[in-house]
Amino acid sequence: MPKALPIALALLIPGLTAAQTSPPATPPVATDVTSVDIRSFLDALPRDVVSDRPIRVVEVTGDYRVGVFGVFRPQSVPGDANLHRVNTTEIYYMLSGTATLVTGGTMVDAYQPETSTTSLRAPRIDGGKTRRVGPGDVVVIPGHTPHWWSSLDSDIEYLIFRPDPDNRLGLR
Repeated sequence: MPKALPIALALLIPGLTAAQTSPPATPPVATDVTSVDIRSFLDALPRDVVSDRPIRVVEVTGDYRVGVFGVFRPQSVPGDANLHRVNTTEIYYMLSGTATLVTGGTMVDAYQPETSTTSLRAPRIDGGKTRRVGPGDVVVIPGHTPHWWSSLDSDIEYLIFRPDPDNRLGLR
């Protein structure tokens, strides 16, 4: 059994190095989004509607962007289920409040909202995985996956990190 590890590493390492790309001639610049930036942004969001707005969207290479979005969701407005019909993975990082999030399953009575050509909405999801989330929790929601806040115990605030390989996000 001890001999299996060196053999596995010998087979794995060439594949990992082949998958790496050459570094750019000029290294990209890192972008800061400080806790002060985030708090100021969230505090300025309206408190009577669901807000999902970009704090910062940066180009990380010539053909790839990443967005950091701030969300305030009042307890009184849990909202519909959502499904992105494009390659949009979302990474939720909970800052405050607790809620129940459902992912996967089947959207019931889905419709396309007038404000979006890339998403479907529905009043609920049947099936799927249900989980309670709160401060410090992270949930990765792959593109094409239905997701829905089925109940909110309080107002919630969270960050959404959106990798954007298709450059749909505008720079900010």
